Order: sequence, then C-alpha cells, then structure tokens
Amino acid sequence: MALDESIEIRRESAQVPYRTALDEMATRNAAIAEGNAQELIWLLEHPPVYTAGTSAAPDELLDPRFEVVEAGRGGRYTYHGPGQRVGYVLLDLRKRARDVRGFVHALEGWVIETLADFGVESWRAEGRVGIWTHGADGREAKIGAIGVRIRRWVTMHGFSVNLSPDLSHFGGIVPCGIEEFGVTSLAALGREVKPEAWDEALLSHLDRFLERLDTPCPPSVA
Repeated sequence: MALDESIEIRRESAQVPYRTALDEMATRNAAIAEGNAQELIWLLEHPPVYTAGTSAAPDELLDPRFEVVEAGRGGRYTYHGPGQRVGYVLLDLRKRARDVRGFVHALEGWVIETLADFGVESWRAEGRVGIWTHGADGREAKIGAIGVRIRRWVTMHGFSVNLSPDLSHFGGIVPCGIEEFGVTSLAALGREVKPEAWDEALLSHLDRFLERLDTPCPPSVA
C-alpha cells in the first residue's frame, strides 16, 4: 500500500482528550487553508465524552454522565469513548471536487468498504447520516457515525466506528437524534478487531476514497 506522501497519517495508541483534539483540528484546519501545513488523517480514541453538533436538541441529552462538549460539527449528539475508533479527516477540497455531499458520501463509502473486510455488511440509509448494519438481534442498528465541518473548503471532523465500546454509554443520549434504531459494534457482532487492524484495513482503501473526491457526488445516496 503506497500512501499519499502529501497527506500526514497520524495513528494514536493512547487516548486523546476530546477538547485537545478539537483545538488541534481547528489549528491544523486553518494552517491547511493558508497553505502552511499538510493535509491530515488522524486516527485515535477518546476518553468517554458526549459531543453536541450544531443541530443537537437539549431533550436528546438524557443522562449527561460524561462531559458534554460543543463540537462545532454538523449533526446532533454523539458518544465517543474507549473501544471506538475515530477518524478525523482534514483535506483541502479546493484540490478536489468542491462538493460537500460528495465528501460525506465518499467518507461513508470508505467506512463501508473497511467494515466489509471484517465480514460486516453495512450501508447508507436515506435520510439517516451514518453507517448501518444488522445488529445481533437482526434489527437495523448504527455501527458508525459521520459528522463533518468545512471551513474555507478544508474539512474537519470525520467518522467514528464502534469496534468494542461499552454500548450502554450510548444510553445517555439519543444518538444522532434517531430514537427508533439502536447501536451496535463489531464486538457485539462477534468480530474482535483491534485498533491497529482497523487502521491497516482502513488505510488500504485510502486511495479509492481520495479518488472519489475528484468527482461530484452521484445523484442518489440510497
């Protein structure tokens, strides 16, 4: 796998506090926009935290047992914590198709292809941003979240995928504002996947993800 050397790939083994990551993302986003820094793909894990997107509704915060942080990204409430792999994607869309929906579509596709490497079929659901699969009970459940922000055509935030988090921690919020569906994880589906293995599989699909950013989003995401 030949990674694009113009993009920094950073893989953290220790947990990174959410506020620390948020501050660093904002600084790096501005530096990329000014042409003073490389683009960045940052793979990491956070201590337990609830993050509020710009559309978060107060009544969707059911039990604030962990710190709640205003994230500045799109979307509603999301949980991050141990056992979940987060990918922050800071790319300059001025070099690619300037298509926000296309960026989100490509991000979803990147995660879907990686999950398939571990034998998990997943999909997009029209009207519900994120990555969906069948839970252990056979019902549709969310296994990955998507939330992005774009400043001066430079992206921030990205995705999270549930490898083996404590799923009860999602009970403190209405995840992404969707009450009628649950959440699941690779571990709950019988797949024990270490962060290192997830990162390797994800990065093996990086070139395809970047290629998708060169063309506008297709007319349907269903």
